[in-house]
Amino acid sequence: MIKKFLLISTVVLFSLFLKTAHSAELINEDCFGCHTEVNQQKFAKSIHGKNLCTSCHNDISEAPHEKKPGRVKCGNCHRVEQQIYLNSDHGRAVAKGITEAASCKTCHGDNHYLLNYRNPESPVSRVKINETCAKCHDDAKKMEEYHLTQREPYKSYMKSIHGEAFKKGEVYAAVCTDCHGSHDLHSPNNPESRIYKFNVPKTCSKCHENVFNTYKMSVHAKALYAGVKDSPVCTDCHGEHTIHSHTEPASSVYPSSIVKTCAHCHASEKITTKYGLPADVLPTYMQSYHGTAYQYGSLTAANCASCHGFHDILPSPDPRSSINPSNIGSTCSKCHPNAGEQLAKGSVHVRPSINRDKIIYYVTFFYIALILLTIGGMIGHNLLDFIKKAQAHFEKAKTEGVYPRLNLCERIQHIVLLAVFIILVYTGFAHKYPKAFFSYPFSFAEWGPELRKIIHRVAGVIFIILMGYHFIWMFLTKHGRDKFIALLPRFRDIRDAISLVSYNLNFR
Repeated sequence: MIKKFLLISTVVLFSLFLKTAHSAELINEDCFGCHTEVNQQKFAKSIHGKNLCTSCHNDISEAPHEKKPGRVKCGNCHRVEQQIYLNSDHGRAVAKGITEAASCKTCHGDNHYLLNYRNPESPVSRVKINETCAKCHDDAKKMEEYHLTQREPYKSYMKSIHGEAFKKGEVYAAVCTDCHGSHDLHSPNNPESRIYKFNVPKTCSKCHENVFNTYKMSVHAKALYAGVKDSPVCTDCHGEHTIHSHTEPASSVYPSSIVKTCAHCHASEKITTKYGLPADVLPTYMQSYHGTAYQYGSLTAANCASCHGFHDILPSPDPRSSINPSNIGSTCSKCHPNAGEQLAKGSVHVRPSINRDKIIYYVTFFYIALILLTIGGMIGHNLLDFIKKAQAHFEKAKTEGVYPRLNLCERIQHIVLLAVFIILVYTGFAHKYPKAFFSYPFSFAEWGPELRKIIHRVAGVIFIILMGYHFIWMFLTKHGRDKFIALLPRFRDIRDAISLVSYNLNFR
């Protein structure tokens, strides 16, 4: 019995020895003898060049072999990366049978020639990763069925400040994996994603740490970390793949665009109502001197960020806020060196009403009433004057023939008055309605608003001089006095007309 056991054991051990010896003899040269399609030199330079073929094809134990090798399982060695990948959007898509989803080979390249990610020739190196991602994600037709949030992201990225820096060879320019991750890619709706709204500031802070530290103290960040999803993060103001430098006109934070960017939230009825924010900050700004200059395209006119700050926006009650009453003077002095504490006593976003900003409300009311009375009075006066003079003109023409109704001095006065009045009205309306079609001549260039202001003021000065000259002419010249005396009966006619209208209204 013992001899039989020893014999069987010897046979088994000898068989195992032979198998082990045979496996040990299966070196890469044995594989390359048949698999001539594999470039041995390139394989030797790859990151797996020192490995045996059987390290990946571990289901092959002899050469030649009849059975086809099974699918290589990278996770046998890269267990951590595999687990992370399987939880990613790509891994889950592959698990669902979506063959187009990115796998290890899709990103890292041919299994036989894999390179270390630090190697510039590797498809996952910093210099190649954008192109690798673009093979799928910039194919609009291929991506259409997956309803991704970005269409052709590579093209838009390459036009951004990150893409421009990347093209210049900047080593630390942000690439796809810096923001989206590598094996741990997730949809922006997934809380685990680096581009999930609540994670965006932290993702950007990897490069922009100082800005992030400032942002953390702002009212926006405090609201975000309190769970307010509507609170703005980096991408809400700067964009995503279309980020540009604040000095570029295409940037959403360029001086000519900053008001529009802030208005996305602060002019939204949904957000202002939901969080109890002032609903009229945009229209009150647009109606201000700064807003008017901004609408004309001025790049130096104060905008939202000029007063409220950029990343360090704080509510006005906060002593650190740039719009705190104790700080407004210094904030305004950035543009107006002589600005003092008096500025803090008035409203910035003026909302004239009987209960607030009363002086401005009544001055505005008086101003509008004065304009209506002036224009209305002028129209009434000119109409009565025209009718009376037309009658006198035709009566004299019957007996004395045609005669000039106005002398040269009077004609010049009327022409100047007509021209100046039209210029004042036009430039005044252009100031009030800067976006109207008739205001275009003053909005096609940055110096347009300044030109409008100069024209308006010069016309106003001429108007005042003309008024003074007319009074002097009317009382110090014989012709002027005669004209004035001739007008007196007409005032009685106007008085009688008003009395008649008043009587009829009372009678009714």
